[in-house]
Amino acid sequence: MFDVVLDLRPNSASYGKWYGVELSAENGRMMYVPELCAHGYQTLEDSTEMYYMTSQFYAPSAAHGVRFDDPAFSIEWPTAVTVVSEQDRNWPLVKR
Repeated sequence: MFDVVLDLRPNSASYGKWYGVELSAENGRMMYVPELCAHGYQTLEDSTEMYYMTSQFYAPSAAHGVRFDDPAFSIEWPTAVTVVSEQDRNWPLVKR
């Protein structure tokens, strides 16, 4: 799986920058996502399983995000994006 963290903290020196890394059972890596940062991922193998922990219970009214293909951030996914959830397809583009 290719995992991405995008800094959306308004006063951060790295606002709008992203970092991506491959996570696998073989390399044993994990990703920490700070508050006010977006998280996205792309599976690279069929039947990929992903587990994550959160600091709060899920609250649908608090959910927000950015589109995987937003030109404001130019995230470079390792392969063509073929499947995206309806929610993630419908986030508005960010105006910078």
